[in-house]
Amino acid sequence: MTSPYRVALGSAFDELHPRLRTYFDAVPADAVGEGSGEFDAVGTPRRWLWPLLAAFAPAHVLFPVWERRVPFTVRNRPVVRRDGSPAVAAERVFALRGRTVTMVDEIGVEGGALVDRLGRPERAVARFAASVRDGGLRLRSTAVWLVVAGRRVRLPRAIAPVVVLTERWDEAASRQHVSIIVTAPVIGRLYQYSGRFRYGIGMGPHGQEGERSS
Repeated sequence: MTSPYRVALGSAFDELHPRLRTYFDAVPADAVGEGSGEFDAVGTPRRWLWPLLAAFAPAHVLFPVWERRVPFTVRNRPVVRRDGSPAVAAERVFALRGRTVTMVDEIGVEGGALVDRLGRPERAVARFAASVRDGGLRLRSTAVWLVVAGRRVRLPRAIAPVVVLTERWDEAASRQHVSIIVTAPVIGRLYQYSGRFRYGIGMGPHGQEGERSS
């Protein structure tokens, strides 16, 4: 199985920092990618946005919170979709004060572009333009859909949020750095998280072929 990031980036994939190639390359079918670290900040301090974010919390997408120094773990599993295309299912567990929350998503390739399906059950979909800059990965959303009654409804550009993800290798800290910022026209920044973590590939149940997804 190949990696959806390799498919989307093509030859540019080899321009990633070697440590990032480990993260974004295919996870073997009988293995799991695991990492742990700390986010500098999670959520938004603009409390008037929290009711909006709360609508996505039950599906494990966004959460009404603003906290600093949040420990987290990430777990990546290989997925084969019904059309045979590769994808990665991820769970990110945030250790908030007094509780934990889990963000789930599945990123694959549709029409040659990276497409992220967010939530369980699926609540939003984002298509990304991917590029490599100075050995790091940058994703910027080019379209966003909400999932209503099982159907994707594309948000007009005038109101659609923009998601920007950057991942780079921090040589000084010897850790991977991740940053996600979600902004919306007029409103500005809706949500964010950023921090550093260590990551590696561990063996899963012997002979496991990865999950299958729709």
